[in-house]
Amino acid sequence: MTKTKKRAADAAPAAVVPYEAPRFGHASWNVAESSLFLDDRGPVWDTLRRLAKELKQADIPYAVIGAMALNAHGYKRVTTDIDLVVTAEARRLIHELLDGRGYRPLFAGSRNLRDTSNGVKIDLLLAGDRAGTDDPKPIVFPDPSVDPVFVSDDVRYVTFEKLIELKLASGMSNPGRIKDLGDVQSVIGALRVPRDFGDKLHPWVRAKWFELWDAWDVDPRKDQY
Repeated sequence: MTKTKKRAADAAPAAVVPYEAPRFGHASWNVAESSLFLDDRGPVWDTLRRLAKELKQADIPYAVIGAMALNAHGYKRVTTDIDLVVTAEARRLIHELLDGRGYRPLFAGSRNLRDTSNGVKIDLLLAGDRAGTDDPKPIVFPDPSVDPVFVSDDVRYVTFEKLIELKLASGMSNPGRIKDLGDVQSVIGALRVPRDFGDKLHPWVRAKWFELWDAWDVDPRKDQY
């Protein structure tokens, strides 16, 4: 190896092993990591808490959505990544603040980050984008700089109502996200959310809420929740 090539190799950052890499085909890893996660411990929770602290110190607004928000609102579901909603300006500031300081873009030009200490992926979604697909619909990701948020353990999450609306809109519009509808029905059963909660939701998703609630209500297995 020439001196020039050696210097370039020495300067190149070490590859970050994705946290989720062992997920498929490694039952023991899944069991161990799931146990940690459901106890609010492990790499994903560690990354979220550290990230939330850094964003708070920098006064950058954000809101956690997805599975981590489900957990904050009382429904336990394991995930291997973190989804944040931010404005375009906040996303720029986050990269400016964190790139090369314990976090790295997934690839050159990526809008998303990966925690270099444990490999957890952080998706940075834009406020105002539509949930599920870009097809016209009134359900969009909220603006965490102005819209209400739910704060738990010093972490900012979307409100329960908005989380359910986003899950419904995503599952209704994107066949590849059908699991979002499953999440909603599981939440209905696990948290015993009353049927009339649907009255608080946007009319665009309200009928789907009642459909899922009614299907759960007639399911003979509902008492197992």
